[in-house]
Parts: sequence; structure tokens; C-alpha cells
Amino acid sequence: MSEKNILVTGGLGAVGTHLVSELRSRGHRVFVADMRHHHDPEYARCDVGEFHQVERLWKGGGWANGYASKGRRFDCVYHLAAEFGRWNGEDYYENVWRTNAVGVKNLLRMQEREGFEAVYFSSSEVYGDYNGVMSEDVMDRVEVKQMNDYAMSKWVNEMQVQNSAAQFGTRSVRVRLFNTYGPGEYYSPYRSVICMFCYRILHGLPITVYSGYRRTSTYIADMARTLGNICGNFKEGEVYNIGGLDFHTIEEAADLVLKLSGREGRREELVRVEPEEILTTRAKEVDCTKAKRDLDHRTTVNLEEGIGRTIAWMREVYKVQ
Repeated sequence: MSEKNILVTGGLGAVGTHLVSELRSRGHRVFVADMRHHHDPEYARCDVGEFHQVERLWKGGGWANGYASKGRRFDCVYHLAAEFGRWNGEDYYENVWRTNAVGVKNLLRMQEREGFEAVYFSSSEVYGDYNGVMSEDVMDRVEVKQMNDYAMSKWVNEMQVQNSAAQFGTRSVRVRLFNTYGPGEYYSPYRSVICMFCYRILHGLPITVYSGYRRTSTYIADMARTLGNICGNFKEGEVYNIGGLDFHTIEEAADLVLKLSGREGRREELVRVEPEEILTTRAKEVDCTKAKRDLDHRTTVNLEEGIGRTIAWMREVYKVQ
């Protein structure tokens, strides 16, 4: 694969940091844009919800090494920058809609102008209330109800991308990520369920487990490797599910965290079981046939090993035993 100039928006996030490392390990020149100041020489601060800041990435401003001022261009953009999570979408809905919907539109305007290939990030949440194995053509066959603002914003993003392709011929791929977790995901109440469980149980804080809910979890390094394969096998107009092989209950994930953190004896104290969680899908079982076919998608780290690695990383980062 020849070296490419690649921009990763949201490149300081949990998935973004792994993707940037993966792409650089393959010899690409990777540029990063995100919301805070950062030391990387190929970094620029950018709020994707502000068009002039997005445009500035191409016009020469903000890059520590002066890259854009030399008149070069990006071959591919991975647009990860987004507000994440359904409860985040309720509590900070104005940020979710501004960053996700307006942010994608801003990138599309630049894509229409500059002609680069782009990978846009969606979510398993777009499958909403669908009850069955989630293949990419579900929304083409079934009327699906997205169940929260975050899910709605991600489905809006997908429609924005498709509309731009129809009107302006932009060349894009969409990816729907399934419950990515692993080292590098710092805790907040809005992060993935495994991140929250690991952090809270390590710190002796209670967790809530919703009975009967099932998820497909994907280890973050496996996710990054598959994402890195897209720019080398770019199939314009495609949409891919990217998920792991572990289809498990939330109870099973909690039990693994308790076991691997050495907190099994505190289960009664730390785990509160509730019968139902509103505004979310009960079961997310994924079909990744297309990603396996086109992107060599593979699961190399199972749930128990992945949770173990996540706990080890958190012990070091948060200085907790």
C-alpha cells in the first residue's frame, strides 16, 4: 500500500488514538484534529461544528508543522469527531446535534470542494428497536425506530452522507461500530458499559445491571486494525458493521469484571439489578459478513481477555488496586 496523507478528526479519542497509531504503523502520514491543544507535530485544534475551523485545516491554519500552508491535500479523512452516547445525547443534546449533524455537514462541504475519500462513523444505535441479527441492509427492508437522540443523530449523519454522494458524487464509506471497549477509554458516566463497569468496580462504586440485555462487544485494537484496512480497499458507497464475536448479556460482562478485578466477594454490595432500561435496544447481535469479506475483519481478543487488559490498564492509569 502506498503512503497516503490521512486526516483523522477526533483523533485523540478512544478509537481515534488506536486508529492513528495503526495507520502510522503502516507508513501513512497521519494528521490529527480534535478539540483540545495537543503536542503532536501533525495536530491541529478544531471544533468540527464550526465551518471556518474545519475549512482552516485545508487553508493552512492551525497545524504545528505548517503542513497545510504548503498546498498539499488529504487523500482520505476518517471523521470520528462526534458526541457519543445516548445519555450524553439527553443531557447535552445541543452539543450532540451541533457536533454530529452540523459537523458532518461541514466535512461534507469540504469533501465536495476538495474531492478526498472519507470514512464516516455511525453506530449500532441506528438499528433502534430492530429485533434480530443486525445486517447492513436492515434499514432498507424494515421501518426502524431510532430510540434516542444520539441514535437519531447518527442515522441523520448516514442520510447526509448518502445525499451528498447523490448530489455531488462524493466518495464515502460508512461504518457502524458495535460496543467498542478497551485500554485508552477514560471513564466518564457516558462511556461504554464495560469501561464504566471496570472503573466503578475497581473504585468500589456500585453499578447497575439491566437484566436480559445483550450486546456484541468489540475489542478496540481489533476495531482499529479493521478500520485501517478501509483506506487500502476503499469501496465507495459501502456501509459496514464492525463488531466482535462476543454476544453476551450485561450480567455476564459484570461477572467477568468482578472476577478479573478480584471483587467477586463484593457482588451483592456493588451490583444493583434492574429489569429494564428505557430508550435503548434490548439485544444487539451483529452480522459482520461484509467487513470480513472486504476488510479482513477478525476478532483476536475475546471478552475475558479484553476486559482483563482493560482492568490492567485502568489499574495503572488510575493508580488503584
